[in-house]
Amino acid sequence: MLLRPALALCALLASAALQAAGLDADRLLAKSLVDISQTRLPDALQAVDQLTKNHPNFRLAQLIKGDLLLARAKPLDTLGNTGGRATDLEQLRHEARQRVRTLTDTLPHDKVPAYLLNLDESYQHALVVDASRSRLYVYENRSGLPIRVADFYITVGKAGVGKQKEGDNRTPIGIYMVSGFKSPRELSDFYGSGAFTLTYPNEWDRRQKRTGHGIWIHGSPSNTYSRAPLASEGCVVLANDDLTLLGKYIQNGRTPVIIAEEVEWIAYEHLDARRNDLASAIDAWRRDWESRDTGRLLSHYSPAFRTQDQDFRQFSQIKQRVNAAKDWIKVDLDSLSLMLYPERPDFAMVSFVQEYRSNNFSNRTVKRQFWSRENGRWKILHETQL
Repeated sequence: MLLRPALALCALLASAALQAAGLDADRLLAKSLVDISQTRLPDALQAVDQLTKNHPNFRLAQLIKGDLLLARAKPLDTLGNTGGRATDLEQLRHEARQRVRTLTDTLPHDKVPAYLLNLDESYQHALVVDASRSRLYVYENRSGLPIRVADFYITVGKAGVGKQKEGDNRTPIGIYMVSGFKSPRELSDFYGSGAFTLTYPNEWDRRQKRTGHGIWIHGSPSNTYSRAPLASEGCVVLANDDLTLLGKYIQNGRTPVIIAEEVEWIAYEHLDARRNDLASAIDAWRRDWESRDTGRLLSHYSPAFRTQDQDFRQFSQIKQRVNAAKDWIKVDLDSLSLMLYPERPDFAMVSFVQEYRSNNFSNRTVKRQFWSRENGRWKILHETQL
């Protein structure tokens, strides 16, 4: 019995190439759909049988298996001919489309997320969430160059991304750090194999008066292999096996997590150009600070600049007074990380270790700054001492 061409999901896979190696859940699911699209129903059933044996709580796989069994009796028009609530079926279809997209709309290896301009060597990996693809990508830091080493299907908030307030069921857009891990012993079964906590809200979120807390990367309940693409209360959710694999790439306090509505992918040479552009602006700021010319120094700050407790006017007055008492100033920046912020164009988060020395004072501080391009020039919009 053949499936009619109207089975749109399978048509998407008709030309998909699939490697025989690495039969994980994603690949087994894809193999079954590829076989369906090519009318190899026994092969498709064999693949999905293996998948449901390995993961009996994988609802999408069970649905496909039911379709295959039903196909012995009559043609199928779409995924989910076995019955069930319309809402549940549409969520499963959405999951299928997102998983299929990973194979049919692959990312070229010569492109990377635009955000990873430069990672300090202490950051071994960075995580990038593309909500539009329901995918989390793992990048290894090789001498500052991001190299993709893994990716996983994920779930985000029921209302999508762009969190603004407590309870809005949205996942935040921004850059956060993994701050810790909660084991299954500390949590209910809802969180599956554990949770990596994130530093939401960060200082930029607080400046934007965004509220909410408890944004984590966590697993799935034991009775559910994976959840629909839009199903969490704001967290990023993985299958439990995938969360365990992801944990191998995470260092608490040293793994940035970039969450974007739709990742911008650029060629490596364009990444270099953007990195050099921002790095040049930072170095000009550092040199103008050393010049003790307060006017030149302040030209690098936005009129909307703020620290934890100062606005631009207060900050300017302090810099005028301090610089007047200096005979010389030396500023060195180490452990520099540059990441474009996914919330809006020409907006960046910069972190570094600052070594400040002068004729009458010296200190070492860790800083995080937010830079914004204003009238064609990068300027500092916010600064925090960590």
